[in-house]
Amino acid sequence: MPPQLETARLTLRPWTESDVDAHRTLVAERGDGMPSIEHNRRMIDDQRAASALTGIALLAVIHRDVGDFIGYCGLTVGRASVDEPEIAYELFRRVHGQGYATEAASAVLDAAITTGRKRLWSTVRPWNAPSFRVLEKLRFERDHVSADDRGELVWLTRSLP
Repeated sequence: MPPQLETARLTLRPWTESDVDAHRTLVAERGDGMPSIEHNRRMIDDQRAASALTGIALLAVIHRDVGDFIGYCGLTVGRASVDEPEIAYELFRRVHGQGYATEAASAVLDAAITTGRKRLWSTVRPWNAPSFRVLEKLRFERDHVSADDRGELVWLTRSLP
């Protein structure tokens, strides 16, 4: 997967130190509190290390016109595998409803196709209707439901050409 992706409105690039504070604020929007700077730096370091090992990555999503961090999107092993990774994205609420998640995820999907992968996965909590809409636009289909310590997870999949 290329280290950087460009769309009409977005740049998806590797994490940098300048993303730490913005990402902490994004994580806080989940309602679980603000992670520490050190915790967030470890997360970014872990992402870099995982990307070096797997060749896939979660990338920072930057609004090209403004240059601000608005979230992340990419491929991760997550609950899946390197051969059939999970697509993941999370954007600030202030940019929801503007098509950025679909635009970013579509670029990641296209990049995944170029790697020769045959299938992608995604897991979504049942309450997350916006994520289901994004995945529907990308032609993901429901596969099964499982549960973890936080509740139900809906698994969706997309076969790649």
